[in-house]
Amino acid sequence: MILNAIWLLFFFGAFIACIVQWLALGNSGIFNSTILAAFDMSKTAFEIALGLTGVLSLWLGILKIGEKAGAIQILAKLVQPLFTRLFPEIPKGHPVFGTMLMNISANMLGLDNAATPMGLKAMKQLQELNPNTDKTVASDSQILFLVLNASGLTLIPVSIMTYRAQLGAANPSDIFLPILLSTFFSTLAGIIAISFFQKIKIKDPVTLAWIAGLSALVIATLAYFSRLTAEALGTTSLFVSGIILFGVIIIFLGLAIYKKIRAYEAFVEGAKEGFQTAVMVIPYLVAILVGVAVFRASGAMDLLMNGISHLLGFFGIGNDVVPALPTALMKPLSGSGSRGMMIDAMKTLGPDSFAGRLSCMFQGAADTTFYIIAVYFGSVGVRKTRHAVTCALIADLVGIIAAISIAYIFFPPI
Repeated sequence: MILNAIWLLFFFGAFIACIVQWLALGNSGIFNSTILAAFDMSKTAFEIALGLTGVLSLWLGILKIGEKAGAIQILAKLVQPLFTRLFPEIPKGHPVFGTMLMNISANMLGLDNAATPMGLKAMKQLQELNPNTDKTVASDSQILFLVLNASGLTLIPVSIMTYRAQLGAANPSDIFLPILLSTFFSTLAGIIAISFFQKIKIKDPVTLAWIAGLSALVIATLAYFSRLTAEALGTTSLFVSGIILFGVIIIFLGLAIYKKIRAYEAFVEGAKEGFQTAVMVIPYLVAILVGVAVFRASGAMDLLMNGISHLLGFFGIGNDVVPALPTALMKPLSGSGSRGMMIDAMKTLGPDSFAGRLSCMFQGAADTTFYIIAVYFGSVGVRKTRHAVTCALIADLVGIIAAISIAYIFFPPI
């Protein structure tokens, strides 16, 4: 219901913004520009889904090998103590635990090309376990899994550091620690929000022990990478990402040989699912991305930004935050849009300015929430999202607030 309301708001808000520009500024061409933006984005949405097909086929094929060889079941057993408490709907030892772990790990390393296919595979497995009679209604497990993806916990923001280096930042990696802290708080907020709706016992000793262990892992990662130079950080992160992905493939193939599984046939079987999944996603992608496009092209986003700027001024929050806010507002809607706004902020004000660094933190502190909802739920035909959007946006909001607070600590404006 919330997603439906937001989607309608995109269009009605865009239409009102067009009316304002026509009457106040005499811009009669704004209506046509907005419609053209809708047409262009519908084409882009199809191209995105088409581009997903190859990557989905590759990784779903690899996952099918791992599933038949027993690798996914092994991973499932590793995380079972925590996941059985967070996902009580799922039977103990179910392979989806392993698939979810691989997806979350890939997201933390910034491996989007691997994370999305693994996430879609997990969402399909969760749909098979969906206890609702109406399968278009999201289950508790699907909602929690989606929020964990949308909260965007990131260990190594390689792409953001690369943009900073290209634009002449004195130390491109100085946003590494702030982004990690921001996304950590965002993910924690998402879990707490979900626990309120789904009555998850966060205070369970096992759950607390896992959270403490993950926190220690984050701190250890910080301690190691914070000592590296920008060049060494980029090289090390790429090495870690590459060896993990290639290692997963080799381990799966090795297990297939050990278990006498026909790896080629298993790969083809899984790859077929990739094509089918990409086709399923297209209508949902078109719906969300077109809504975002008309809202932005109509000038409604600019009007919203001006309103927020005045609101912040009313509460005494400095204008140094305002130039970075477009990135924060766009990130849940469009990854490419927020990336463009981040680059624009760094070009305009400098990569080492407070707003330049804050825009980078906003880019890394949240994920493309509506894109994830469209792709993940769309791939299994879920239309009734229940509290998924609310909890995901809470996680995004906490990430944004955390980013602002941490930016003032690490990069106080002069």
